[in-house]
Amino acid sequence: MNLLDLPKIDGHCHVLDPARFAFSAEAAYHPAGQELGTAAYFKEVMAAYGTRHALLVGPNSGYASDNRCLLDAIAQGEGRFKGVAVLPADTGRDRLRDLQRQGIVGVAFNPALHGLAHYADIDGLLQRLAALNLWAQFQVSGDQLAELLPRIERARVRTLIDHCGRPVLADGPDAPGVRALRTLADSGLGVVKLSGFAKFSQTGYPFEDAREPVLRLLQAFGPERCIWASDWPFLRAPYRLDYGTLLQLAGRWFTPDQCRTLMWDAPARLFEW
Repeated sequence: MNLLDLPKIDGHCHVLDPARFAFSAEAAYHPAGQELGTAAYFKEVMAAYGTRHALLVGPNSGYASDNRCLLDAIAQGEGRFKGVAVLPADTGRDRLRDLQRQGIVGVAFNPALHGLAHYADIDGLLQRLAALNLWAQFQVSGDQLAELLPRIERARVRTLIDHCGRPVLADGPDAPGVRALRTLADSGLGVVKLSGFAKFSQTGYPFEDAREPVLRLLQAFGPERCIWASDWPFLRAPYRLDYGTLLQLAGRWFTPDQCRTLMWDAPARLFEW
């Protein structure tokens, strides 16, 4: 299947434009060089690969909780972009509603970077997200989801899991974090992004050690609750990655029908494009 001919939605990518939006002093890491990517440039990447829409995620790297670059990209995107913002735990309902009107569909939490203790006080925010039908997006690693899962279930919040949950592959399919992902799949609350393989593969591209765990997630969640994503422009990648080769990889791992669901049907329905 030629995936260039398939209309696509990219479920996880970033825009970083420090020339127009200076990086935050609060951010511990400031991307540079090939890690940078403006909204204008990303539109060219999308055009080259037949990607029609993208879910932009506010990066903790560079911007911390400064969402100006993200909101500007959505405003200038002519309907092509929606976003996931980074917000403090005390963000109120009115502010969330305002961001919703600007194209924000959820809030990102990154325990893989900040640790679980950083998010000790988010239960009220999770409840407010649930009330507004917004997504709580978590980037976890290892077994962190096992600790978060009871809080997610209590809030009954729609949940996006980044990058396959970033498992420790050596721990196998019965590790607590992997079991928590399966429980989230059974709950009906969760959607998983089949992306970010470089963040947990130990073998590098073409990520052969990640293939079976990814296919198990696809079976557990079902294609209708899995979405494909590039993670462009590959912040803190340990080696060179490319949009085109990641698309080719998807074409080898997934059937044509699965690709249509992961890359278009599921994200179009979930994020209301």
